[in-house]
Amino acid sequence: MSNVIRSGAFPLSSSSFATLLNGRFKLFSDPVHGFISVPRGLILDLVDSPEVQRLRRIRQLGIGHMVFPGAEHSRFGHALGAMALMHSVLTSLSEKGTDISPEEQEAALAVALLHDVGHGPYSHTLEHELFSDFHHELMSRALLDRLNERMDGRLALAIAMFDDTYDRAWFHQLISSQLDMDRLDYLRRDSYYTGVAEGAIGVGRIIKTLRVHPDDGSHNDRIVVEAKGTYAIENYIIARRLMYWQVYLHKTVIAGDQVLRSVIRRVRYWLQEGQEQVVSGGSEPFLFFLSKGFSGADVCETAVQDAFVGLDDADILFSLKRWMQSEDPILADLSRRFLERDFFRVEYQVEDEALPMEALTDSVSRLLMSSGLSTSATLERDLPYYLLQAQSTHEAYDINEDTIAVLNRAGRIEELSVTEDVMVIEPLAEQQVRPYVCYPKEATTTRD
Repeated sequence: MSNVIRSGAFPLSSSSFATLLNGRFKLFSDPVHGFISVPRGLILDLVDSPEVQRLRRIRQLGIGHMVFPGAEHSRFGHALGAMALMHSVLTSLSEKGTDISPEEQEAALAVALLHDVGHGPYSHTLEHELFSDFHHELMSRALLDRLNERMDGRLALAIAMFDDTYDRAWFHQLISSQLDMDRLDYLRRDSYYTGVAEGAIGVGRIIKTLRVHPDDGSHNDRIVVEAKGTYAIENYIIARRLMYWQVYLHKTVIAGDQVLRSVIRRVRYWLQEGQEQVVSGGSEPFLFFLSKGFSGADVCETAVQDAFVGLDDADILFSLKRWMQSEDPILADLSRRFLERDFFRVEYQVEDEALPMEALTDSVSRLLMSSGLSTSATLERDLPYYLLQAQSTHEAYDINEDTIAVLNRAGRIEELSVTEDVMVIEPLAEQQVRPYVCYPKEATTTRD
């Protein structure tokens, strides 16, 4: 078992500190995980690449920082954190007898670092606004190819792990599953920076109870949780549910999201009308996407990738500051609302009671007319930017796909929800749907 990993960079032990002194690692101080040492060579080259450095300029929670003042952390910190957890889990698995070669270790660290490189600014808000039929993994995959070409094919194994084409499929599970290093890092990191204690999870406990089964080098091996880790996994899934409703789908986050979406739709309207002067002054990369009808199939185009890696939070904020001075009063007002955090109100549907859409339509219409934002001729066009219906959905655990496997005390594999030791997993697998309406706070309804 000569290829088993016995030393590493996270957490920083006395042995790895000695290695660090020899200059083989670069040290990063992380408030969530402690010291993270990044191996020099391919991994440090990736950290220093423009594609990864760009993640410093993208907040992890997008609009979330406008609700939770401490949530100023970036996707760069999350990328390092996911890589650090990947190292921890590989070290733990190797100590349990799983043979992992240095090449596999390097590839797994690389893909953990790069898994979110395809995120854009205000990620989940803009993900479906810049492209149609798109999710950020498509861009991550395209940028992996871009980096691989630049680095003379050294990412070939990492790409195979990302694509789940590598014959040791459990590597892909650690990268993308319901129990991957991405989720373990962002839940703990976001809990730390938002101050929402309910999101705290026992990452160390979870990692120490993971193993590869069967550990015989066969192609059907997979990551499983030892029976002693089921309580930590149950807490992890509960924390995920709580973090979604308290942070990621917080009413004010949704409100800010809808204001920003309205800005984008208004800009696109003027561009489609051939009135580019109305939105002039915006960021060039941002307008590049808003003026085109890109889909997920376009991520392989060099011009699209170039524009994407040049786009970050600063482009959005700069554009909104310019559009506050727009000759279009609707665009100016929506841009001001976002920058000054004058968000809309979000009102959820109450049980079977219908949302008061007729009353809201009248109220919002009067508001737009009385404020001079609309005229009788433009009201019908303008109203949808200020009155929106949608729904928020979430399920903490998907019981039908990509399930978490538990190695019970009798040595058999069970799906997590039917394991004897857990109590609340099955209810958390139910999808929760919350219809809501979004409108300016100045408008009133019969519920007020």
